[in-house]
Amino acid sequence: MTEIAVFVDSKGGNTRKVADAIAGELGVGVGDLKIPLPADAKILFLGSGTYGALPGKEMTKFVADNDFAGRRVALFGTSMKPEGAEKMIAVMEDAVTKKSATVLGRYHCPGKFMFFNRDRPGKEDLDNAKKFAREMLTVS
Repeated sequence: MTEIAVFVDSKGGNTRKVADAIAGELGVGVGDLKIPLPADAKILFLGSGTYGALPGKEMTKFVADNDFAGRRVALFGTSMKPEGAEKMIAVMEDAVTKKSATVLGRYHCPGKFMFFNRDRPGKEDLDNAKKFAREMLTVS
């Protein structure tokens, strides 16, 4: 296995695109939220779409069901509006820190919703997600 793992809860596919970009940059696959967190995963990238300023139900359950003690976590998400993503990531940050994780950083970008943010996340958003992934590996 690897010490790096990427997990995402994405209903519309926006946040999955970001997760795929991060995972591809790091040379890992995107994990399944329905299986336990790998024991050797020390650096985790956790992402979710924003649903009423909250993370998805599967991500919420994944965080509740797993042990994050001693793990370093980078959080990411998409939302129609930046404020929604910021609130959602704050909820995720609170949940993982209560489970003894260290949060390394946060990334969010617009996601397409109905007629808003067409073509988002786009190439620049995904390039920024890749940069975020590389930077998170250098945070001590």
